[in-house]
Amino acid sequence: MPTATNFKDYYAILGTSKTATPEEIKRAYRKLARKYHPDLNPGDKDAEAKFKDLNEANEVLSDPENRQKYDRFGQHWNQPGYTEAPTPRGTNVSAEDFDRYDDFDSFINDLLGGMKGGSKRRTQNYQTATNGFNDFGDGFRSQAPAPDTEAAIALTFSEAFHGVQKRLQLDDETINVRIPAGAKPGSRIRLKGKGRPSPFSQQRGDLYLTIEILPHSFFRFEGDDLVCDIPIRPDEAVLGAEISVPTPDGSVTMKVPKGVRSGQSLRLRGKGWTLQKGGRGDLLAKLLIVTPKDLSAIEQECYEKIQANTSFNPRTQLEEIKL
Repeated sequence: MPTATNFKDYYAILGTSKTATPEEIKRAYRKLARKYHPDLNPGDKDAEAKFKDLNEANEVLSDPENRQKYDRFGQHWNQPGYTEAPTPRGTNVSAEDFDRYDDFDSFINDLLGGMKGGSKRRTQNYQTATNGFNDFGDGFRSQAPAPDTEAAIALTFSEAFHGVQKRLQLDDETINVRIPAGAKPGSRIRLKGKGRPSPFSQQRGDLYLTIEILPHSFFRFEGDDLVCDIPIRPDEAVLGAEISVPTPDGSVTMKVPKGVRSGQSLRLRGKGWTLQKGGRGDLLAKLLIVTPKDLSAIEQECYEKIQANTSFNPRTQLEEIKL
């Protein structure tokens, strides 16, 4: 539990201001989570600690209710027994004032005592208030729902495609998580009974993990399809060809038909992403015509002959365009 000596500034951890929008907080978290993810920094304890702080900061600031409490009460926002009670008439307590108290009891004593002077009176007021709450009944405490916990977990493309067993640090507990094959960005996994315990009943809520997939140098997602860019030569585009194309589990031969255009996509059925219901999705190979920079003498001669003898003009339809 944070104290005056170990209080964490979640805004500073994410590199945002207190006025940051939820979208700005989400973007900041995703950027830093990728940078400090343990899989990308093996053996780096500082990065591991930073990643843990980032998850903690995001968990609090991405929840509107928790963020409101954090902004108002600072280091004491998550004190056991905390309730949102109206501020007594004649008092004006800010988050800065709240931070000067060493513990929650001191705050309550001073807050209730502010209505009527005297340390003895303050103690009596606090005892009356807390006894009244305790007399409300253990049934209320036991029936209070356990809070669910939200967290994000970053995976490489390979981990998400094949499935993986991960170890997640939640507070002081290490949780083993099995990620099934075929996880996609934004998908959620529910771990029943693995959330934080309720301060009343000590029953644990559920843990919801949102999947984030780290960028890959070749593959990317476009909707439900897996996409990659395949460079081809001008002669391959004109005459057609058979070329080798990488897929998630090895290369395959793909036939390029005659007369393809740059940017055209060819679909390789069943060679895409693992589907959680079974089977494989499709891979879209987007063709990019790449011209050579350095030509041999015979290549130069052949291109010059083509240029001198061709009747094809790809810009014919542009001749009538004007404003």
